[in-house]
Amino acid sequence: MTAATAAARIEDLTVNITEEIHVKAPLDVTFEALLEQIGPSMTQSDNKPMPMKVEAWPGGRWYRDLGDGNGHLWAHVQAIKKPMLLEFYGPLMMSYPVASNVQYRLSEEDGGTLIKFHHTAIGLIPEDHKAGFKVGWSYINAHTKERAEAKRSQ
Repeated sequence: MTAATAAARIEDLTVNITEEIHVKAPLDVTFEALLEQIGPSMTQSDNKPMPMKVEAWPGGRWYRDLGDGNGHLWAHVQAIKKPMLLEFYGPLMMSYPVASNVQYRLSEEDGGTLIKFHHTAIGLIPEDHKAGFKVGWSYINAHTKERAEAKRSQ
């Protein structure tokens, strides 16, 4: 059975992930750490480096540069309001018919920063990929928190 024939309901075609991350670091430090983590310091879940580039302006690209004109476009910056909002739209790591929106909303809270993370996607997304998204985003978000808290103590 293919993804196209298996999808009978909208829920079968969607991914919806939310996470709240409490960071013990100031808002601006946390935003900077986020850009570093999803950019040049990005790693896979096995800690293998996977550096990305983020052009942090509206319409900017979020992509993996493999050199010599090769790479993989993950998304474009839909909205950015430093240091409170970073929003992307695009296929991310998926090379099949899909649309995604990723939002990082940061706000000050007592003792640091609250990151509200949200990823919504719709398309012909295989079930094993859906299962991996939650793990992957939690990994990225945990490393963002670690990076920000380490910067705070420098």
